[in-house]
Amino acid sequence: MGEKVVAGPFDLSVRQRYRDKLWQCLTGLERLLEEKRFDRPKNLMGLEIELNLAGTDGLPRMLNAQVLERIASRDFQTELAMFNLEVNIAPHRLGGRVFDRLSEELRTSLAYAHRKAGEVDAGIVMIGILPTLGRDDLVSSNLSDADRYTLLNDQIVAARGEEFKLEIDGVERLECTSGSIAPEAACTSVQLHLQVTPDRFADVWNAAQAVTAAQIAVGANAPFLFGHELWRESRPPLFQQATDTRPPELQAQGVRPRTWFGERWITSAYDLFEENLKYYPALLPVCDDEDPLRTLDEGGVPKLAELVLHNGTVYRWNRPVYDIADGVPHLRVENRVLPAGPTVTDVLANAAFYYGLVRALAEESRPVWTRLPFEAAAANFEEACRHGIDARLRWPRRGRYGGTVEVDAVTLVRDELLPLAEAGLDAWGIEPVDRDFYLGVIEERCRRRVNGASWQAETFHRALEKGLGRDAALAATTRRYAELMHAGEPVHSWPVGLPEPVLLG
Repeated sequence: MGEKVVAGPFDLSVRQRYRDKLWQCLTGLERLLEEKRFDRPKNLMGLEIELNLAGTDGLPRMLNAQVLERIASRDFQTELAMFNLEVNIAPHRLGGRVFDRLSEELRTSLAYAHRKAGEVDAGIVMIGILPTLGRDDLVSSNLSDADRYTLLNDQIVAARGEEFKLEIDGVERLECTSGSIAPEAACTSVQLHLQVTPDRFADVWNAAQAVTAAQIAVGANAPFLFGHELWRESRPPLFQQATDTRPPELQAQGVRPRTWFGERWITSAYDLFEENLKYYPALLPVCDDEDPLRTLDEGGVPKLAELVLHNGTVYRWNRPVYDIADGVPHLRVENRVLPAGPTVTDVLANAAFYYGLVRALAEESRPVWTRLPFEAAAANFEEACRHGIDARLRWPRRGRYGGTVEVDAVTLVRDELLPLAEAGLDAWGIEPVDRDFYLGVIEERCRRRVNGASWQAETFHRALEKGLGRDAALAATTRRYAELMHAGEPVHSWPVGLPEPVLLG
């Protein structure tokens, strides 16, 4: 939703024209694929991180406009709510010391943004869900001041026709309602982009779907919402429910939610774009002047603007992306699984694990998706979201007998997936020093059974045991998290609990 969208009334003729344009765009995409018009392999990756603004008290600050004015950089932009920012890192070629270069860029950018936020008594917190967010923070009046967010909210609310029901049963149970999509803003994530050729797209997307559970198991970082301890990674159920255009009757009929894991392995990028048109009514029927098929007939490259906009309102955890760079179209897999944080080192360890693992799995002679039922991959994703580092996952059995076996997530990662990720990073040409350092962070999380979610939960419970009330314990946990986040050491090395002066205070 980064494109500028101007709000306006959508009458019946506009919606019909938009639907027609969508199918023209899909035909245009099909022609581009058949004519092999896409960019050659460049091994390009991209990185986006959604951020929170919080004060020294650990509470959210609705100040993104003021902070962005002070940052004055195109690398930073608004996100859905006034306590959100997003930082975008320019594409990099996978290879060499790319992760160390990214580390330097991110540390510099985030430190600068943090200093500028401090000028208005705010600070940058990189976390899956800010633990101190309350229901009163996530209301429509706190959406960012931009037409696209207002319009998106209005259209989703109109499509649903009633309040959104949030119901998550985890360590504790949360049940409440919202009159807007604002609760979605609680979910702050890392988005990992990988540019791929059409011939490789399906293999990369399938591999990415297969490893979502492992990503969450080692990277979970969102155990709290509205003062409740829920799933170890509470973003997926929250995101699905906060954007759910289906009233209960449509849910009962099996209509697909707009936040979606999917239902099958694919054979082409076309499959995903086609599903998006078949299954999801348009939320933002804004028509572009371009005739995509005429542009193709004249030898040009169509923007496929309607398809791109519609694609941005279907929230797959691995999303297909069509884009144009230097006049040449390309495809990307956008991995949206991971929560933000805890530290720059942790973010890049998660990225190294993902890029290495996807490369290795996409090139296997017996691909994992031919041996793992899609339903098992989806169930693994939910299991990892619920239990994080303690999840148990289904995975293809080794040997000639086939089938799947249930295995502890840390055992699977340590014994099977980390060696694959290492081989994949070698195939990308990553320097061994970077490979070993960042995959070593994942290995240490497995060895100590620690990730951001487990650290938050244990620190919170220790604060309660020391006599702090629930709200005070969440605020103290958030302040301590922010302090350690900015110190920069990876989360597996963080001391659990709060310093005594904090508790005495």
